[in-house]
Amino acid sequence: MEVEALFRAHSRELHLYCARRLGDDMAFDVTAEVFRIALEGWEQFDGERGSGRAWLYGIASNLIRRHWRTEQRRLRALAHSSAAAAPPVDPLLMVDDRLSALDDMSRVLLAAAELNPDDHEVLVLFAWEGWSYNAIAAALDVPVGTVRSRLHRARRQLAAALSEEVGR
Repeated sequence: MEVEALFRAHSRELHLYCARRLGDDMAFDVTAEVFRIALEGWEQFDGERGSGRAWLYGIASNLIRRHWRTEQRRLRALAHSSAAAAPPVDPLLMVDDRLSALDDMSRVLLAAAELNPDDHEVLVLFAWEGWSYNAIAAALDVPVGTVRSRLHRARRQLAAALSEEVGR
């Protein structure tokens, strides 16, 4: 089976898999990247070791993991840089409140970087994108109850991380 045949047979379901893990916009890019890698590495494909479908999903899984590692590094960097950021106002006005808010934001971003990717994805869609439980469930193709439990778990982990930091 050639890459073109693999594309015809599996591109739609592979895109849906990527969309469930990364969201629809990133899924297009990752799906395209999977087939670019497959095309470039076709000579190394060994049909004796597994199916073409499994090979494509392996490539996609590696790309998704790379995306999450990059996202975690970005969140950590954002957390560290937020601690150094100062708003363009008189530095003597409400200095205690600003320092506390910057410190809280850094701790939240660091804790968010440690979340399970599925929980992180739900938290981002809910808190940063403002999506409803139903919209998240539809986008990730999971039941609303799964969205609720993932969000609950993420909140619990963030609260625990923040309370640990406060207790130090």
